[in-house]
Amino acid sequence: MRRCVIVGGAGIERYDVVRARLRGDDFFVFCDSGLKHMEGLGVKPNLIVGDFDSHANPQMDVETIVLPREKDDTDTVFAAKEMTARGFEEFLLVGVIGARLDHTIANLSILLMLDTAGRKAKAIDDFSEMEIVSSKKALIDDSYPFFSLLNITGEAEGVTIRNAKYPLEDAAIECDYQYAVSNEVLPGETAEASVAKGRLLLIKIFS
Repeated sequence: MRRCVIVGGAGIERYDVVRARLRGDDFFVFCDSGLKHMEGLGVKPNLIVGDFDSHANPQMDVETIVLPREKDDTDTVFAAKEMTARGFEEFLLVGVIGARLDHTIANLSILLMLDTAGRKAKAIDDFSEMEIVSSKKALIDDSYPFFSLLNITGEAEGVTIRNAKYPLEDAAIECDYQYAVSNEVLPGETAEASVAKGRLLLIKIFS
């Protein structure tokens, strides 16, 4: 099945970085002010979702879901739920990490929501790629200069990092002590990160 790319309204400066990670057969969902990124990304929406409080409804000949402005779900959360219901198994979130810290944290929680639903999901910004490490180990090749593992759920036990400058074996990472930051893959190796209990946010830095 095609991958679903959800485009939010946070700022994107390095469009070339994001475009390089898009696929020709991606299904694009643009959320409200994410529509401002159409030209920069060089793609058109397959679906538009939003309450249009921050961007005018473009009235394009594209399926559009108009949401009420007073609601529990943000436009981006709604889009993730809608596309999960439509059967998409893989997601990429772009334009979701930005100056609004509240929106950024809420959008990162979408990765947790999709992981809970058994979906594969990543988020990218101008400098990094983010994903949840839970039941399956994550691989980090040495094209990423740095990577970090952060506890954002409350518990993370049995944390193991291999083939990295700072290895871990059966460790615990607490929310109030984030020490697995700015690790490095050993040259020519592929690092592995896993957790026996809980979930971690893996952030891989492009440059």
